[in-house]
Amino acid sequence: MKLSTALRLGRVSNLPTVTSNVLAAIALAGGHPSRPTLWTTCLALSLMYVAGMWLNDAFDRDLDRALRPERPIPSGEVAAATVFDLGFVMLGGGIVLVGVAAFTTGAGWKPVLSVIALASLIIFYNANHKQNAMAPVVMGLCRAAVYTTAALLVRPDLGMPVVIGCALLLSYLVGLTYAARQENLASFTNAWPLAFLAIPFIVEFPQEPAAWMLYVGFALWTLRSVFHILTRHIREGITGLIAGISLLDALIIANHARDDLMFPAILAFCLTILFQRVIPGT
Repeated sequence: MKLSTALRLGRVSNLPTVTSNVLAAIALAGGHPSRPTLWTTCLALSLMYVAGMWLNDAFDRDLDRALRPERPIPSGEVAAATVFDLGFVMLGGGIVLVGVAAFTTGAGWKPVLSVIALASLIIFYNANHKQNAMAPVVMGLCRAAVYTTAALLVRPDLGMPVVIGCALLLSYLVGLTYAARQENLASFTNAWPLAFLAIPFIVEFPQEPAAWMLYVGFALWTLRSVFHILTRHIREGITGLIAGISLLDALIIANHARDDLMFPAILAFCLTILFQRVIPGT
């Protein structure tokens, strides 16, 4: 398998949003992990993301033959069995790395149980999302599990800030995923679930000076993406909303006065946009 095929399968252009998720979770948890713990956590959860994308293509191979024949499996660039095997290996690798980080730092079993729940959600989503009306909620729970895993590596319990952060991320992902499900339809059948995208703006109102510019920028970027979706440029809108995950993370971080984590989250947003120009984000 070519490297370019592997990168497309993994939608690796979106990986910076996983790193910003980790940074936001750390800010919400009030943690100050060592660099080895931080990088191990980012690597582990990035592996989980790539695994999920690979398994998504493997499970969707029959549908892609009809709707997206250019995807790697239907185009013959890689066998479905190979994608399945390596996808599950990466899931296992992510769990192992979280385990290493957890027991190195003394965090115990909680983050390991959280990442196992994440792996279970990833498998369930990919195996059932086409026929499951609640699939956007499951996808949102996958991202929320990234928050909980990272948070539990730096504190013994989640705490209310982490729970609220998970709820905001979940609502944003519900709106995003619902829109993504419309990509191959002839018309946008129902726009009301996009209202879930507004919830973070209502709850995460700026509380720190640095958060005001992020709030405005995040709002404008989200409106731009929604405009693309409503005018049937759905792929552009979806990739924009995916990049916007890092802006939401940066806003959350700014409201917790963690400038040390805010600027890397903003950089993650910029890198996602840049990488999406080279490797498709959907």
